[in-house]
Amino acid sequence: MSEPLAKSSNLPASIESMGNGAMGQTNEHIRQVADALIAATNAFDVESALLLFAHDAVIDDPSTGRRFDGHEGTRHYIEQYFIGYHTFTRFLSMKRLGNRQACVRLDFTGDFGHETGRLEITVNAKGLIARIDADLE
Repeated sequence: MSEPLAKSSNLPASIESMGNGAMGQTNEHIRQVADALIAATNAFDVESALLLFAHDAVIDDPSTGRRFDGHEGTRHYIEQYFIGYHTFTRFLSMKRLGNRQACVRLDFTGDFGHETGRLEITVNAKGLIARIDADLE
């Protein structure tokens, strides 16, 4: 079962203050979650990034050939592909896909060079990331 977000000074106040999941229905909330994830990974701050994810979240990334489950998998994904490659991420655009889902296009630079990609982010009723389907373009 997913838990509510814990307080962290690294998260935007609007994300910290949600509790009833009402913001999970808006483009603004998903954009705030995407921005907070980008900020945390750019700062190589795994703990702040994990606060954005439900404990049972899934990251499916065919470019890595793997699926990452729960906080343990999410931690591994961030440590290996963001910290390990010194990845800097920049927001490009976002398109809403459904009630709690959006596709976020991103620009990645790091030890690997330069790539663009997308994250299809799905949030749960509490506004936490439940699933990310990631892929490079």
